[in-house]
Amino acid sequence: MAYALAGRYPDAARAVLFYGSCLREAQLDGLMLDFYLIVSDYEAAYGKGWLARANRWIPPNVFPFEHDGLAAKYAVLSEADFARLCGEQADNVSVWARFAQPSRLLWCADTEARRTAIAAIAQAAPTLLRLAQPTADRSDALTLWQHGFSLTYGAEIRAERSGRSGSIVDSDPARFRRFYDAAVAGGQLDPAGRFDAAEREANMRRWRRLQRRGKWLTVARLAKASFTFAGGIDYLAWKINRHAGTRIMIRPWQRRWPLLGALTLLPRLFASRAIR
Repeated sequence: MAYALAGRYPDAARAVLFYGSCLREAQLDGLMLDFYLIVSDYEAAYGKGWLARANRWIPPNVFPFEHDGLAAKYAVLSEADFARLCGEQADNVSVWARFAQPSRLLWCADTEARRTAIAAIAQAAPTLLRLAQPTADRSDALTLWQHGFSLTYGAEIRAERSGRSGSIVDSDPARFRRFYDAAVAGGQLDPAGRFDAAEREANMRRWRRLQRRGKWLTVARLAKASFTFAGGIDYLAWKINRHAGTRIMIRPWQRRWPLLGALTLLPRLFASRAIR
């Protein structure tokens, strides 16, 4: 699938990454796989049309993809945006929160593309740990990871149940301990860090900004996906149903006007996050 996806963008593709809950699944039939396609730049990927501008202004663009009987969606980012959004300089959590979790680099154009992708991803886990540490009750590895994921889930509008952030760590605690130890060994995290009241308050303000921006970005990306993602409203309903146990059925008028239809699902999306 990664080779086929890269083949869609022969002049721009630099790397293809596989991530998400499907990494933990042995049976992929009926699931929606998640990929990131890293490109050299947006004009090389799309030309100079509106897709390039949309990807630059509200990254990433998201598209559906099918290959060999499997369904997927893929997000497109330039190498520069991927590096920026994996680090602490990012103004939202969506990329580094995902790549602090397990992922696989499946395809790269050349050795330099591989090096660049790895360097970007290497920022993600230390970013989450450093930003979570000032407000964590304890700094032991698994507690800090769980606290960090809880904060990132609060900084987006997501269909997953509220306990999902803890299940990520529980799925492979040894992996998260290794990444914590690597951040400490590399000098990117001080396990004995102490934070005064002013530092904790500054950290909380930053998370509140990330939460406000993250929710607005979710809505903006949803609106954009109604134009870039054929059947996007069906995917949104499927996502909510899968994670929240609901039975949303899309009506014909919602498919006819997908942007308006997607907006009508937002209250269900908010409500699903409160389900325990």
